Amino acid sequence: MTHRIILAACLSAFAIPAFAQADVSPKRILAPAEDIVRVALETEKGRIVLALDRERAPLTTANFLAYVDKHWLDGQPFYRAFKYGDGGVIQGGVRDGFKQLPSVVHEPTSQTGLKNKAWTVAMANAGAGTARSDFFIMTTDIPAFDAKGADIGFAAFGRVVEGQEVVKAILAAPVSPTKGEGSMKGQMLEPVVTIVKAERVM
Repeated sequence: MTHRIILAACLSAFAIPAFAQADVSPKRILAPAEDIVRVALETEKGRIVLALDRERAPLTTANFLAYVDKHWLDGQPFYRAFKYGDGGVIQGGVRDGFKQLPSVVHEPTSQTGLKNKAWTVAMANAGAGTARSDFFIMTTDIPAFDAKGADIGFAAFGRVVEGQEVVKAILAAPVSPTKGEGSMKGQMLEPVVTIVKAERVM
């Protein structure tokens, strides 16, 4: 059960390799798919634009868009940030329990062909078919998050195409030294960074 319970104990189990800098040029940052949906996250630290790959990860993308279209991400936080290798991961999602849709069918990277590379957005999960609103963005390649054998990994479904500096700013934001349980201790943002508004954009 590696990589479970929303990115908690998994990371401490891996030696941290020195990852090469990912190619994030405009030509490489989008998957070679025709059905791309862009979503802007207006945060307290600036604007992040995601390009969601609806062609290769249709169920995961539809799930995320449902939260966007219902405005259920508005006012919700990026609440976690931690370093990993030469970068790190930020995590956000709906923290109001009543604003949760049914969990989405897992789309592993072995099925979609997408990879958990730098600037990927992926869904957090606690096992197959448990992902709901929690998502994360990584600033470095993390191949350990890809599906391999019995390990389902995390469902990648898009890329950051604007606002990489905002993601880095959230990653560098202050964390509480005491909040969080287990390996999440010391990774909880204090204060959180609010997603003021999430909406589809052209």
